[in-house]
Amino acid sequence: MANWTIALCEHDVATGGITVAHWRVTAEDGDYTASAYGTAGFTPDATDPNFKPYDQVTEAEVLSWVWAQVDQAETEAALAAKIEADKNPTTATGTPWAAA
Repeated sequence: MANWTIALCEHDVATGGITVAHWRVTAEDGDYTASAYGTAGFTPDATDPNFKPYDQVTEAEVLSWVWAQVDQAETEAALAAKIEADKNPTTATGTPWAAA
């Protein structure tokens, strides 16, 4: 299961409109974890009847805005694939002459 959070919001001081949301998602499977970080930009319109200023939005609302731009399922699938690759590596590193 992936855990999505909003790390930071940038907003216009005059209107309170959120212009950028910095998001993070982390997936875990036992001892294995994978994460992604990104940003989503917005163009808030303070005259829109649905406008909500910075001090009135919830994390869930901002996440819904992010998911309108970022494919949630695709992002989570990529994290799951990374975890599977970590659990079942196809390459390794080392120096064969140093093997015991």
